[in-house]
Amino acid sequence: MTSEDQGPAGIDTSVAHPARRYDYWLGGTVNFAADRASGDAIAAAFPRTRTAAVENRKFLRRAVSWLHAAGIRQFLDVGTGIPGAGNVHEVAPDSAVVYVDNDPIVLRYASPLMTRRTTYLEGDLRSPSSILSRAPLDFDRPVGLLLLSVLHFVEDRDSPYAHVAELVDALAPGSYLALTHGTVDHQTPAELEAMAPIMASTPGQFRSHAEVSRFFDGLSLVPPGLVSISDWQPSEPSEPAGSSEPAGPPEALRPTPAEVAMWGGIGAKP
Repeated sequence: MTSEDQGPAGIDTSVAHPARRYDYWLGGTVNFAADRASGDAIAAAFPRTRTAAVENRKFLRRAVSWLHAAGIRQFLDVGTGIPGAGNVHEVAPDSAVVYVDNDPIVLRYASPLMTRRTTYLEGDLRSPSSILSRAPLDFDRPVGLLLLSVLHFVEDRDSPYAHVAELVDALAPGSYLALTHGTVDHQTPAELEAMAPIMASTPGQFRSHAEVSRFFDGLSLVPPGLVSISDWQPSEPSEPAGSSEPAGPPEALRPTPAEVAMWGGIGAKP
């Protein structure tokens, strides 16, 4: 899309939205001038932003593949963004997938990618009861709850821990929570200073390793635990059984925790 595009009727494209900005960083086309300007400003302060976006998508594929191998056949992906190629419904094509996002443009561009097993809901992580009441999933059976690169857009004043706990409490035993979250644990004082204006003008908040760990309270972390997303089972296949993909890169070639600046992990519900 070009900066001259006005976007679909009823959708405000004059203000940047995380889903479209993320699409821009991944090289997608469902983004507008405001999204690109915001994305470029963040990348200027944190030049490895696109690396983080790409690594987050890789984590998604590895995590969903792991969950699928563990027997999960229902996925609730909250804050999905633009569900392009390589997303949940392609990694686990035999599973029921519910995508949730609060940007109505996601539905318009997600529709061609959907299958009879895949549903989209317009919803917000800050309203978990609305999501749970409308999601066409069997909550008496295990579900893979995906909260990938979304919680750092929810500030503490909006009760993110309570919202995640409400979602997890609704899941059957044997369910899992897969989560990734932005952090500044590894950034230098100079990098933090450069990022300060962007952080002040962009809603959300980064959290420390200890703070992100709290989202897994009551769950058992799957090895290797809560780690940099590039280090979470990096040699695992990224696709479901029946497909082939090379093992992940050796440790020396993987982005460092500072380059990715995101924690990630999977927790199992007893």
